[in-house]
Amino acid sequence: MSESKQTASLHPNVRLLGWASFLNDVASEMIYPLMPQFLMSVLGGSRVHLGIIEGIGESTASLLKLWSGVVSDQVHGRKRFVVIGYLLAAVARPLIAFTVAPWQLFAARITDRTGKGVRTSPRDAMVADSTPENQHGRAFGYQRGMDNLGAAIGPLLAALFLWLRPNDFRLLFLMTIIPGSLLVGLVIFGLREIESRPVRQSATTDRAVRPGFWVYMVALTVFAMGKSTDAFLLVRASELGVPVFGLPLLWFAFHIVKSGGNLLAGRLVDRIGAKIPMLIGWCIYAATYFAFGFATSAWHAGWFFLGYGLYYAITEPAEKTLVTRLAGATHRGLAFGWFNFALGIASLPASVVFGYLYERFGPQAAFSFGGGMALIATLILLSNRITDDPMNLPS
Repeated sequence: MSESKQTASLHPNVRLLGWASFLNDVASEMIYPLMPQFLMSVLGGSRVHLGIIEGIGESTASLLKLWSGVVSDQVHGRKRFVVIGYLLAAVARPLIAFTVAPWQLFAARITDRTGKGVRTSPRDAMVADSTPENQHGRAFGYQRGMDNLGAAIGPLLAALFLWLRPNDFRLLFLMTIIPGSLLVGLVIFGLREIESRPVRQSATTDRAVRPGFWVYMVALTVFAMGKSTDAFLLVRASELGVPVFGLPLLWFAFHIVKSGGNLLAGRLVDRIGAKIPMLIGWCIYAATYFAFGFATSAWHAGWFFLGYGLYYAITEPAEKTLVTRLAGATHRGLAFGWFNFALGIASLPASVVFGYLYERFGPQAAFSFGGGMALIATLILLSNRITDDPMNLPS
């Protein structure tokens, strides 16, 4: 079946949520690659500020992802969470243009991350609800591919803008209101609810998910303990000699690798299962982090960023498909809530610890810590006999 026919066979909700992710990341990634530079050179912040802002922001999002996932299982309707979440982000990003101190950037980022927390688990559950069991890898591959395509276009637009208007960060940030407005209109008028039976039992009971799910959550938490914000990779690239205008271009190439790889990996997951791609992706992550720590020139940063994109490309469809296959159909919001919580709750200590190690001992210590934690998580997942074959899962 051709790629166009495969995409056409996806549920309209899946295609719409793919476009929503595309527009959201166009706006988000117009800002993200430049935020460390803006914080440190314009607002007078430091690497520690960066770690605190991103760490608290992601931890806040993680708590809300758990809450929104549980509640979306218990009530009729996930759409309201998706709409509110995207609306908060669309409002918060342009406000960064008016910040004059690190605490104001912190407030804007917290609002943005609150929106992410409210929408993410219900959105992922809607993708699963709208898709047959044997096509979850392809559906999540499409959604993540569109997300990463937007994340590639965003920095490309930023680079073009900065080439025309060097260092005019504030006007660039303000312009994110355009894709944000289109996005909000799309989900309000285009997204359709999928009928699902509300959950009446306790949201925290182990009966809601299969036993292997909790081992998976432990491995994810360990992995996340060493996964600091990607903003530090941009800081490292800048230190290695990549110019300011080159950072958005590097971010563009990184997301192109992610987007194309997501589509291919999604189909692979439907054929061989999700666990093997997860293990391969985590090993690539570890190798890339060690390489970043000991890099010595700007061209190293370029190649290692592409390797880092390969990690995302392989793991993103796999990790969400594994969540779906280890959760019951009526508890998908709960399962995605725990999944996103496990990935994000460690973001605050991970980013703060990484920032401290970077500031105190240098990039080798910080990146080696992240790579080491990824290897430990890989061993945990490898040692457990988790099966994710949809035809062979226990009821």
